[in-house]
Amino acid sequence: QVQLVESGGGLVQPGGSLRLSCAASGSIFRVNAMGWYRQAPGKQRELAATSSGDGSTKYADSVKGRFTISRDNAKNTVYLQMNSLKPEDTAVYYCNAKVVGATTGYQANYWGQGTQVTVSS
Repeated sequence: QVQLVESGGGLVQPGGSLRLSCAASGSIFRVNAMGWYRQAPGKQRELAATSSGDGSTKYADSVKGRFTISRDNAKNTVYLQMNSLKPEDTAVYYCNAKVVGATTGYQANYWGQGTQVTVSS
């Protein structure tokens, strides 16, 4: 089994910054894509940023130029640096990872428990 543990959420004023971290652990052969999704109250979960196994990245239009996703493959960890935060960025942020299991040999999709980000003055 694989676990994703997130950290770094909190309350920040508009214009501020936060850095989220997500570490994957457990029975891992290889971590392929990792990413961050977010869900605001009353809305569907949406992609914020993803990083594929080959290092390419993808961002939602609403966060381009403000958010940066990065990875430490040796630690199976993904980060999301969020700058110039806006009230509309307020949401629960979920880590996602597509992991090839060490015992199964096939890829499965995993989610973290979510971390709250609140942008408010």
